[in-house]
Amino acid sequence: MSVQCEVTAKQAARAPMSVFERYLTVWVFLCIVAGIALGQVLPGVFQAVGRMEVAKVNLPVGLLIWVMIIPMLVKVDFGALHEVRQHVRGIGVTLFVNWLVKPFSMAFLGWLFIRQLFAPLLPPDQIDSYIAGLILLAAAPCTAMVFVWSRLTGGDPLFTLSQVALNDGIMIVAFAPLVAFLLGISAITVPWDTLLTSVVLYIVIPVILAQFWRKSLLARGQAAFDAAMERVGPWSITALLATLVLLFAFQGEAILRQPVVIALLAVPILIQVFFNSALAYWLNRTLGEKHSVACPSALIGASNFFELAVAAAISLFGFHSGAALATVVGVLIEVPVMLLVVRIVNSSRDWYEQGLPVAKIEP
Repeated sequence: MSVQCEVTAKQAARAPMSVFERYLTVWVFLCIVAGIALGQVLPGVFQAVGRMEVAKVNLPVGLLIWVMIIPMLVKVDFGALHEVRQHVRGIGVTLFVNWLVKPFSMAFLGWLFIRQLFAPLLPPDQIDSYIAGLILLAAAPCTAMVFVWSRLTGGDPLFTLSQVALNDGIMIVAFAPLVAFLLGISAITVPWDTLLTSVVLYIVIPVILAQFWRKSLLARGQAAFDAAMERVGPWSITALLATLVLLFAFQGEAILRQPVVIALLAVPILIQVFFNSALAYWLNRTLGEKHSVACPSALIGASNFFELAVAAAISLFGFHSGAALATVVGVLIEVPVMLLVVRIVNSSRDWYEQGLPVAKIEP
């Protein structure tokens, strides 16, 4: 293991949740209220913001999304990729759940609940858009927040780091075709040009810029890198919350008319989170992987890269779309649900280790 990988892994293991991260659901709720209120009081201002577009990319939102994503990607060390061989089974389970089970199960749940069971309760012209938002939410695995979840479960920091780096590498090439395929089988028109533009703008360019920034900071020493990460840490969440204020300023009137929509959209998201985390946890136990690997594996399988999902939904379908609203529901329930999953995997450690060989049981 390289020295830098080891240092980064240890830092990830002890990184505390910030006030923003711990109370993300509260901040999101406040942004919903603020966005709806501002949209009703200052409609002209937000209409002007909505018109600030170049090639279908809203410039204020694009800037906010870069501020949201890049500081998270700076923490990802692609040099940890060679460490994946140490936990082949755990890596295999996480990749299987992330890239095969999660997106396809969400497409099915979207069809079952949104297009079938809940269809009479939803606006007919938004059903396709809601399903598209759910697919976008499930198509990209979580990145930075996984370090927080892993730490809370005593997860192996090196496994977590290498898995995040591997997922981000896969995401660069797999996100666009996966989303296009799932939208296609859901009978939703695929705007290929906008989808590819979103991948370049919100995945490829941020990854490149983040890695250049990372190398520049590390060249000045680990202390400089740590200080910079501490300074920019709140930027991502602040930019996310500002984006949500804009989003709800546009969505406010529709939400006030139909508040039940948010509750209905939460149903497939909740089912997916619990199903995927349980599947990953059980598969790791069945394959004899350590508990410290199974925990982050289950959490990575359950959590979503909601920043990217929000960005892609706005770019592909617009501020006013059901897709954008569906991704925001994912943000709203992410933290409390993931904290519940953390509690479950921590409390079930004895059960988990009863099924392991003695050599795999950790002190």
